[in-house]
This record gives sequence, structure tokens and C-alpha cells, in this order.
Amino acid sequence: MIIALATLVSLATFSAPLTALEAMTASLSLSSAEQAWVMSAMPLGCAVGLLSAGALGDTLGRRRTFVGGLVLMALASVAAALSPTGFMLIIARVVQGLGSAGVMACGLGLLGQVYHGAARQRAAAIWAAGLGGGAASGPVLTAMLLPVGDWMAAHWLLAVVSGVLAVQSEKLPESARIPHRVDIAGSILLMIGLSCLLAALTELRMGLTATVVALVGIAVVALCIFVRIERRVSNPILRLDLFGHAPFIGATLAALASGAGVLSLMSLVPTFLERGIGLDPFAASLITLAWSGVTVIAAVGARYLPQGLTPRAQVYLAILGCALGQLLLLLSWDGMSWWVVLPGLLVAGMANGILNAALGHAAVESVPPERSTMGSAANNTARYIGSALGIALVSVLIASSREGDFFTHWHQAVLATSLMSLLGLLAMVLLNRQDQRQAA
Repeated sequence: MIIALATLVSLATFSAPLTALEAMTASLSLSSAEQAWVMSAMPLGCAVGLLSAGALGDTLGRRRTFVGGLVLMALASVAAALSPTGFMLIIARVVQGLGSAGVMACGLGLLGQVYHGAARQRAAAIWAAGLGGGAASGPVLTAMLLPVGDWMAAHWLLAVVSGVLAVQSEKLPESARIPHRVDIAGSILLMIGLSCLLAALTELRMGLTATVVALVGIAVVALCIFVRIERRVSNPILRLDLFGHAPFIGATLAALASGAGVLSLMSLVPTFLERGIGLDPFAASLITLAWSGVTVIAAVGARYLPQGLTPRAQVYLAILGCALGQLLLLLSWDGMSWWVVLPGLLVAGMANGILNAALGHAAVESVPPERSTMGSAANNTARYIGSALGIALVSVLIASSREGDFFTHWHQAVLATSLMSLLGLLAMVLLNRQDQRQAA
């Protein structure tokens, strides 16, 4: 339960700005570029730190890294609440992401060492419910606290809860340690490469500039050197041979498709409800519960799916359901009522909950037992990279809209992210067929 609650807090911290961005902008005089960075800073920190946190967990101890992540989140949340400028807030959000990386990477790893078989699948479902619960509670909690203490109040609360969970997490069992040194060079290169890649995606929202091209160039060089180093070190932060293992590739592709597809689109639904329909932040956050709240219920209920439905089939059906939910948002039009979006949100929420539960189980099962933290970290890294890609795409489309054509650009965003989901599904099907042919 502690692990699920810590996961919930991580996602609540991630989603908190969805209903506070306008208040942050008014308080700190944020530019349009700073607004984009406030939304992207925590995903950047988390994506950059996940694999390194996974390596630290496997090498130094998963509980120690998990607790360290919670402490870092608490300190960064205090810094965010005290930020006098947009730049300081962005830095604090990046550090929140680094702390969340320790929680996300080692949470599933800790579950993997405690539970086995059917019990592990049930534990993964509860963990997945924490994902949905955090995404659901963050925007609502922030909107409720805005009249009490402005946008800073939510960060103060998140800091206190993270600190309490850090103390309680000392009761968790520590994992066995791998007797190797941490791959520091690989960690630094991966951080540089992913930081530049995700920064380029964020800057792309302001247009294709020389800065974007330079960031992509640095990312490519750093990641190429990273791959070369990982092939030689004895304790890599990412074992490249796993990419020859079909279950690992499948789980990673599914996470990437989830991030670029349904997660990126649903992250912008509150903005769509505010700009397209004219709802206030609190009302928008409540309607979004039709997606995030159902995700929690579906993740817990995934254990009751027919026994004959294999984990791979669950992933296939879940991604297809997410795409269907996304496409139902095409029913929106200018002057519509808010209830029109409910079918899409409900279908996407149900499918996403099942997908989260299936991926949580697959991320641990697709790697050797002693590398379960690496499997979790790789899966969540793919999810965050996909999310950054999708959010950048949707933001560019929405930002380019003018008075009178907002819904046209929104429909383009829906189609683009739905295509991301379907391409991920197609890639997994083709991969499975190739694996079956090789096995035969």
C-alpha cells in the first residue's frame, strides 16, 4: 500500500499544474515558453532519471533509492512552493521529476521481489490504480486548494505527504544488491541525451528553431556514445541484449504508444474544456475524472478479466480501447455541452486502467528477476518519452489555432494521437508474428 500511495503522490505532483497553470502565470508572469516548460519539466526530470534510478536500486538497494526519491520530491515541492520566478519553479519541477524517478523505478521492483505469480499480478493492479489515482487527484486537489493558498498550497501538501511516506517506507524490505559499480558514465550520457531530446520536444512548441536542431544533434551524439559504453561495461544501466527479447520490446512499445497516444491527449483535456467550452479549472478537473477516475477502477478490476485472456491479448485490447476512446472525442464541436466528451473519456479510462495493470506486470516479467527495477525503469522511461512527444505535438496544434478554428486543430490533435496508439498496436502485432515464426 505504501508503494501504491507513493506512486499516487508522484502522479499527483506530475498532474497538479493542469488546473493551476493560469494561476501560476498570473502570479509569476510566465511567458508562453515558460508555461510549456512548467508542464514539461517534471516529465523531463522523471524520464531522464528513471534508468539511472533503476540502476541505483539494483546496485545500492531498491528501498534506499525509493526512500531517497520521496525525500527529493518533498524538498523539491517545498522549493516549488517558495519559487519567486518561473525559472526557479521550472528547476524545482525538474527535481520533482528526478525524485519521482526513484519512486517509479523502484516501486515495481520492490513489488517484484515481495510478490510472485498471481499475487504479483494483483499487486501490479493496485500499483496501476495508484497511477490513475494520482492523475485523477492532482488536478482536483490543486483546483480545490487554489482559493485557500493559491497554486502553492498543493505543493506544500505534496511535500508533507511525501515526507511522511519517506518515513513509513523505511519499513519496506531491502533488496539484494548486485556486486558491481554503478555505471556513472552511462548515467551521465543518458541524462544528457534524454534531457536534450525532451528539451527539443518542448522547444518545438515554439517552432522549428536553431535551438531545436542543436539540441537534437547533441542528443543523437550523447545517445550513440551511451550505446557504445553500455555494450562494454559489466553493470550497464540498460542491458541492450534485452532488445532482442520480444516480451521486453513489446512492453516497451506498448508504454511508448500509451504515452504518445492516450496519455498525451488526456493531459490536454482540461485545457480543451477551459478554452473550447469555457469551463473553470475546477469544473474541468471534475469532468476529467471520467477518464482518470475510471482508470483507477479498471486497473483494480483487471484481475477479474477472463483467465484465458493472456497478458499480451490484454495489452492489444487495451490499446485498441484507448484509440477508440480518443476517436470518440472527435464528436466535440463548437457550442457543445460538456457531456459530449464523456463517452470518450469513459472508454479511454477503462482501457487505460487495464493497460496500466498489464504493463506493470509485463515490465517486471520481461526481465531477469535481479533486473526487475531495470524493467520497470525502462517501461516508465518509454511512457514518459512518448508522453513528451505526444504533448509537444498536441500543444503545437492547439497553439497554432486562431479564433474560430480551435476545434479544427483539436480534431487534428485527436487524430494524430489516435494514430500514435494504433501504430504502437500494429508494431506489437508485427513483432509478435515475427517472434512466433522464429520460435517455429
